[in-house]
Amino acid sequence: MNYKRLSIFAGLNGSGKTNIAVNFAKHIKSKGDEVTVCDLDIVNPYFRTKDSENELRDLGINLIASQFANTNLDAPAIPKEIYSIIAARDICGVLDIGGDDRGALALGRYAPDILDENNYEMYLVVNFSRPLTRNFDDVIVVINEIEDACKIKFTKIVNNTNIGDETTKEVVLSGYKKTCELSEKTGLPISFTSVERRLFNELNEIIPDLFPLDLQKRIINS
Repeated sequence: MNYKRLSIFAGLNGSGKTNIAVNFAKHIKSKGDEVTVCDLDIVNPYFRTKDSENELRDLGINLIASQFANTNLDAPAIPKEIYSIIAARDICGVLDIGGDDRGALALGRYAPDILDENNYEMYLVVNFSRPLTRNFDDVIVVINEIEDACKIKFTKIVNNTNIGDETTKEVVLSGYKKTCELSEKTGLPISFTSVERRLFNELNEIIPDLFPLDLQKRIINS
């Protein structure tokens, strides 16, 4: 699977972009490139890249995240180290963008530099099993809101349609069909379909560009 220096994943909360960002960083590392994961999901959703910090570190993948990640504080703090990844053009960066305007606005601070280098993909992660993205009009609203906030256009779509542990082959296929329709409506090409590893063999000969996921484990704080 091809990738550019910066891989930006955005979508509504519940789309699964954080799991994808972590797995994509592992994929880049497996190809021999140095990579850092940047957590711009500043609204403190249920899953954070911080949850995978130990696993990423063991693989030699750096993580830049808010000091408030995995705490009871909901502070829109943006780590200053993020700019170093935008500026250092010899390291790959995987950016996990928040599920609302605040996360996209945070990315907007770096838009001029990202656009100037022009070595990025911005992926729209969609999960057609989620209530807020079950029809195309809702998804297009999300696209416009995120692009307006961050001043960067989406370049590709990632199909991550799932219903957690209850996901079946049929659920993924239904989501892929809808993603193909969304691609036609928006003109955005489909980059890949992500699927939990247990379903990979069932679908690998049916859906093109299938990307297996190892699911992220949630750290619970007391």
